[in-house]
Amino acid sequence: MDDVPTDPGARITWHTTTVAGRQTHYGVGGAGPTVLFLHGWALTNRAYKRPLARLTARQLRVYAPALPGFGGTSDLPLEERTLPGYARWVSDFCAAVDIPTPVTLVGHSFGGGVAIMTAHDFPDLAARLVLVNSIGGSKWTDGRGILRASRDRPIWDWGLHLQADLGPGRQITRVLPVILQEAVPNVIRNPRAVWRVAHLARTADLDSELDELRTRRLPIVIVWSTQDTVIPETTLLSLRAGLGHPKLITVPGGHSWLISNPRQFGEVITNIVTGSLTAPPHESDEAAV
Repeated sequence: MDDVPTDPGARITWHTTTVAGRQTHYGVGGAGPTVLFLHGWALTNRAYKRPLARLTARQLRVYAPALPGFGGTSDLPLEERTLPGYARWVSDFCAAVDIPTPVTLVGHSFGGGVAIMTAHDFPDLAARLVLVNSIGGSKWTDGRGILRASRDRPIWDWGLHLQADLGPGRQITRVLPVILQEAVPNVIRNPRAVWRVAHLARTADLDSELDELRTRRLPIVIVWSTQDTVIPETTLLSLRAGLGHPKLITVPGGHSWLISNPRQFGEVITNIVTGSLTAPPHESDEAAV
């Protein structure tokens, strides 16, 4: 397949280790600047194997853990099942597998919220932050067009839009098999973790963390797909405003566009890491790749 590197040294390999005494599954591959990738809700690191392979093929060193409660990685202790708890786990994971820091921290969807908290709580860990269709914005527009707080968005509304996000063509032919292969086993294996994280994503209040990251002037890029119905544009705008309007790159596709179009994901992330993007830091780009 054209999504898999032909160089064996660039391929993602899968490993098991312990983090804070608990089993952890992770992928690693490639050589070059380090990228730490955090996956989205209900999925696993393996769901992103094709887009991650695009990064390793472009000479990036990629680490991709399965977050606690997903993909066979042990759940967090009860008192740690919060966004700060996930952030501490990410820091512990970096220490456990000896990842040289700082890294480019990339988070998709719920993983973006974890990435925000990690960058906030562990300033030495992230050299830059890349938020891909990320949670973290404080606003949401309901079905009547009324602007409301994101925490007021019911879980059933997330579910309806997740289903609607699987559009025709490549989106459904590439994303649906991944959901069936990765998300369904997660629900069966650990349904409490799946719904607990959904609630955590829905009620996350990151305004103070966003403001602090803006004050620190941490390099941040938001990547957002224009047909995303899971993370609506209102939420994106509030996320970007909270961060002081960092660089925005827009791409076509739905919420899981990086799974359906790994080639584009590889190009966008590589250009961010290597500094190939030439627009001013607060300018919006239409990424035509």
